[in-house]
Amino acid sequence: MEHTTKRLAGAMLVGALSLAGAQAAQAQESVKIGFAGPLTGAQAHYGADFKNGITLAVEDFNATKPVIDGKPIQIVLDAQDDQADPRTGTTVAQKLVDDGVKGMLGHFNSGTTIPASRIYAQAGIPEIAMATAPEYTQQGFKSAFRMMTSDTQQGAVIGGYAVTGLKFTKIAIVDDRTAYGQGLADQFEKAAKAAGATIVDREFTSDKAVDFKAILTKLKASGAQAVFFGGADAQAAPMVKQMHELGMKETLMAGEMVKSDTFLKIAGSSADGTVVSLAGLPLDQMPGGKKYEAEYTKRFGSPVETYSPYAYDGAMAMFDAMKAANSTDPVKYLPLLAKTSMPGVTSKDLAYDDRGDLKNGGITVYKVVDGKWTTLQTIGGR
Repeated sequence: MEHTTKRLAGAMLVGALSLAGAQAAQAQESVKIGFAGPLTGAQAHYGADFKNGITLAVEDFNATKPVIDGKPIQIVLDAQDDQADPRTGTTVAQKLVDDGVKGMLGHFNSGTTIPASRIYAQAGIPEIAMATAPEYTQQGFKSAFRMMTSDTQQGAVIGGYAVTGLKFTKIAIVDDRTAYGQGLADQFEKAAKAAGATIVDREFTSDKAVDFKAILTKLKASGAQAVFFGGADAQAAPMVKQMHELGMKETLMAGEMVKSDTFLKIAGSSADGTVVSLAGLPLDQMPGGKKYEAEYTKRFGSPVETYSPYAYDGAMAMFDAMKAANSTDPVKYLPLLAKTSMPGVTSKDLAYDDRGDLKNGGITVYKVVDGKWTTLQTIGGR
């Protein structure tokens, strides 16, 4: 009888604890945050890198057991694949708004971000995007913020460096006619001309092309010392291989979408000599780079690539703004997001200007040497 009573008491205790746990879990409020990027197709590796940084930020923030407005909350990521396609991007944006997201982290490409940003702005949802095209934050939306420096800053640095640092006086330009590629090429051209270079030819292709021999044959006869490409690694890699096949000695230059392991793998030995620019500091020079690298590698079992540290900081800026406002209501935390000033992985003081652009963005120039990315120079940033 005594044993039966003890078993009954134990069962009642277990039941009470289970009920208490269930009630605690029930009291926790889920806060849905949107994410969109290319998760399939030729740019899926960019999207995976981007999403990993946000995932890590969500997990780190949730691990602090945040309490907002007196309620324990948990951030839940509503992830969507925009396929790096503007039409799909707007469809995804409307879906996320309809899903009731309280904030938006993404999109990745400028071409998807710009049209989608109008939808978030109309819904009053803060958006922090990876997009670098100047037009994104020039639309006047108070809801729009960046994770990386704009092409205006990056193009100015790499365009000037091509002339003053690498001593190129005759340069050809090719862009893929995306908002990112064309915008970066425009800024590069402006800066290179201002530094004294002559643009001997400018051509365009698409972000789906893989055969560039007709364009390259023309550029070979132009007298160019370098070819600047505004576009992604899926085009840059076959382009540089074909340059070598045609016996071209010109240096391929590009922006941050070409600084990837994918470019190195596809281009092989042809990649050597390629020069690219990337917003921000090298990972080992970032204020929180070493700690982030250790945490990222442990979590995902792969090395940090290009975009994830910036995605992490962007996500944390949004979560910190919610904490500061003591609210997950976009109307209430948006003013605090605009006033962000916080230490991050990528910067000692992550802050936005009146347009939503980063205040403290530096640019680093890299070169492929013996199949590896090596740092040439870092300009600005802290």
